[in-house]
Amino acid sequence: MDSPALFQLIGNTPVVQLTRLDTGPCQLFLKLESQNPGGSIKDRVGLAIIEAAERDGRLRPGGTIVEATAGNTGLGLALVGRLKGYRVLLVVPDKMSTEKVLHLKALGAEVRSTRSDVGKGHPDYYQDLAARLAGEIPGAFFADQFNNPANPQAHFDSTGPEIWQQMHHELDAIVVGVGSGGTLAGLTRYFRAVAPHVAFILADPAGSILAQYVDTGEVAGTSGAWAVEGIGEDFIPAIADLSAVSRAYTISDRQSFDSARALLRAEGILGGSSTGTLLAAALAYCRAQTTPKRVLSFVCDTGTRYLSKVYNDGWMHDQGLLERAPTGDLRDLIGRRADQGEVVGVAPDDSLLVAFNRMRAADLAQLPVLDGGRLVGIIDESDLLLKVAHDASVYASAVAATMTARLETLRPGDGLAALHDTLGRGLTAVVADEATFYGLITRFDLLNHLRRSLS
Repeated sequence: MDSPALFQLIGNTPVVQLTRLDTGPCQLFLKLESQNPGGSIKDRVGLAIIEAAERDGRLRPGGTIVEATAGNTGLGLALVGRLKGYRVLLVVPDKMSTEKVLHLKALGAEVRSTRSDVGKGHPDYYQDLAARLAGEIPGAFFADQFNNPANPQAHFDSTGPEIWQQMHHELDAIVVGVGSGGTLAGLTRYFRAVAPHVAFILADPAGSILAQYVDTGEVAGTSGAWAVEGIGEDFIPAIADLSAVSRAYTISDRQSFDSARALLRAEGILGGSSTGTLLAAALAYCRAQTTPKRVLSFVCDTGTRYLSKVYNDGWMHDQGLLERAPTGDLRDLIGRRADQGEVVGVAPDDSLLVAFNRMRAADLAQLPVLDGGRLVGIIDESDLLLKVAHDASVYASAVAATMTARLETLRPGDGLAALHDTLGRGLTAVVADEATFYGLITRFDLLNHLRRSLS
């Protein structure tokens, strides 16, 4: 079978210089790996791993490709593997974005979600589970990006030469992240041969052990948790060449997400969460220099995979990554503030179908009913079900006829005891005063508030 023409579009991604962010005395360039057909740098790896396995007979027609992935390697493998006619089974940690999971399933891959709060050696750890499944499935090929030499080879063969040519042989430093370690290993091997003066800078999420290992040569204690996807590890990947790293930056989730959002606002480049980590480290490195340098990093994948996370103010608020000015009262617990334009609501004369569609689109169980900005009721999924269960035509009726109009309102200063009492009686708390409706507090909002108080 001829190779699909789409594969010819993998690689040769453009490089752009940043001009609207403070890069100190340096010039900072980003290689837009988001422009690969599958949307990430891992398209290179997916193609290289599969074709190497075909050549040496580990992957045969009708076989199954199995891999553990935080998303992008899985997407690269699914893109290439499905077009070549293979079954693709992927094990993913449960912190993976909804957009990635839906993309994988749309490609025809099978997705098994597992815990992201356990480490290597635990039966539910995503890499261990994938290896176990590969051993149980006849004709399965375990892609094993963390140990597969085809992973760094992809970057030695393509990414490295492209960078050197695109930078016109004038380059001082490259800022990378490490997930499997393939990008770092392939690039360091290439640049040791053609330009050994090029420095490698590690961008590592806070909670990962890799920056600590670079700094001290040791791993003390255990890893933490981080929300950034695709980079950072709780172990040293076998193929990672950390000996080539001259400086490591530990970047918090907030720094990562803020940097990704700033990149979009300032430069119009929509990157994912790991891109934010790399950018934060690259800017810190550039601003610390005393002489001009030419520095390159990556837009690892497209930010369209993180619209429900990095670029969603509600999710960012829930995670404590985007702070409002604290009020010191119940308004701090509201997930979506009506007085700040964050609430999804309906009008009394909207139809029940409109209410249902808005609940579904926003993944909400209830909506405030607003008349000119004034709260007049609440409608929830149980109200809808009671109305339409026996006659779907009732979807056309007005919200006003179904909503709950008798509301129990809490003032912002009423305190947690009053809130607990309201939620304990099965009610949604309405926070308002004489002039302003501030929003609703659900049980989830209270649980999220209590979780954040632990950090």
